[in-house]
Amino acid sequence: MAQIDKILVSIFQRSFKSITDEMSISLTKTTRSPILCEAKDFVTGLYDAEGKMLEQTENLPILSFSLGPVCKVILDFYGEDIFPGDVIIHNDVFSMGNQNNDVAIFKPIFFQDKLIGWAAAKGHQADIGGAVQGGYNPNATEVWEEALRIPAVKIYERGFLRKDVWNLIFANIRLQMVQEDLKAQMGACTLGERRLQALVEKYGIETYNLHKEELFNSTEKMMRAEIKEIPNGIYSGESNVYYDGKHPGTVFCIKSKITVEDDNITFDFSESSPQTNGFVNGTFTSTCSAITLTFLQTVNPYIPHNEGMIRPLKYIVPEGTILNAAYPKATTFGNHLCPQIADSIFKALSPAIPERVTAGWNHLLCSLFTGNNPRTNKKYVDICFMGLKGGSGAMTGDDGYDHIGMIDASGGVLDQDYEMYERQTPHLILRHEFMTDSAGAGKWRGGTGVETLIQIGDDDTTMVVFGDGDVEPAYGLEGGTKGILNSITLAYPDGNKRTPMSKDLITGIPKGTVYRQVAGGGGGFGNPKERDLSKLNEDVRNELVSSDFAKQVYGI
Repeated sequence: MAQIDKILVSIFQRSFKSITDEMSISLTKTTRSPILCEAKDFVTGLYDAEGKMLEQTENLPILSFSLGPVCKVILDFYGEDIFPGDVIIHNDVFSMGNQNNDVAIFKPIFFQDKLIGWAAAKGHQADIGGAVQGGYNPNATEVWEEALRIPAVKIYERGFLRKDVWNLIFANIRLQMVQEDLKAQMGACTLGERRLQALVEKYGIETYNLHKEELFNSTEKMMRAEIKEIPNGIYSGESNVYYDGKHPGTVFCIKSKITVEDDNITFDFSESSPQTNGFVNGTFTSTCSAITLTFLQTVNPYIPHNEGMIRPLKYIVPEGTILNAAYPKATTFGNHLCPQIADSIFKALSPAIPERVTAGWNHLLCSLFTGNNPRTNKKYVDICFMGLKGGSGAMTGDDGYDHIGMIDASGGVLDQDYEMYERQTPHLILRHEFMTDSAGAGKWRGGTGVETLIQIGDDDTTMVVFGDGDVEPAYGLEGGTKGILNSITLAYPDGNKRTPMSKDLITGIPKGTVYRQVAGGGGGFGNPKERDLSKLNEDVRNELVSSDFAKQVYGI
């Protein structure tokens, strides 16, 4: 009978993390879409035989907790019909998927004919069928208008490609690139399979099972200790979502009720608005991911990410609400409800743990360009990562992050390389720089936003605008001020200008049009007049803050 070795528990934890990191590196180096190889809009993970999380590498935080629930769905669906060499694909939002474009590959891992775990990789695909190239259709009201639904299905069975299934799926997807990117995801899973098998061979199956359970238990204790630092009580917060893509002027409310009872915490979103009849809805998985990644920002960052970490967390997100839309509602926007979920949680917890929460992060306003690149005569899809996010909120002791790169309440996605952008699309970058006076002022200022100018390089460009960051700027806390508002404008060659709405679909944009985007800064924290003078002088010297703004707001 194997005995628990505390040092070996740590070795297993670091080994699991090393494996998922290596899977992530492999995927970065072998994918073709800039959404994956540059922006790293994916997650890699290892799970045990029951689908419990062993470890993950979370390049995009909103995907962080989207694989485990699907793994359990696969186990329930296939039962004993799982074999070495199987590869399963999945994206279905109505069987625990988080977003249609986020397609997962799962590979079962066997050792001596016994299932010991799973390797998985989920990434945002450049196209997934539906009515609009790229997958974002602001006119959608049902899932079939958004994407091809792929419930769990084997594309390899016992090591052999199922050509019929493969052809069925990719006959409904526009871009050849997607096939190649999913092959890369399969390769990353194969790498994870080999590494976990080698680890188990080294230490033995009994030692592996014993020590992973001890790892879960010790991680759970760490998380429970963090929760106990929050005073017992019921805390409430809310934020707004604007415009569902169908009914201008509509406003929807995200309401959180957080109950802390000793070392347990419950996140209840039952009082949030009902699901919409438009484009703006979330899924249970995307919402729970947003809740988890937001809460993780308030606790010890060194807690391992495995099943034990989420045991003390309870989620209540009723079906039929905007955060958990019922079949067959449109839900592609769900990942982008993360900022509002984060705002409601931070506002709720700020009285209890003011030193751990941040002021508001700039909300998303994003453009997705599709069309044909005349230099290569190939179709392209590009999410304009470089200009869409702006700054994060400040907190006690720290300024916000300047231009965090991409999405939602925790950053994680990288900016695009300028030269690669201009190679992969027909467009020309005219400007991309920090924007003076974009951040909320405070004792600790918000992160700075950016201004981006791009010249459109093809005569038939399509642009989808999503997000709702053009209505309400990032809020300040404890006397800090708000950031500036996001905006997008199109200046056409004939001199006309257009300001798109969020959830807008614009076709036929002509060559020579100049696209201008302002992504606002994060909210400030604390009284601006208490800001350290040397930091303010540095901001003025670096043109992040103007002299006039320093006089008017900081009083210097």
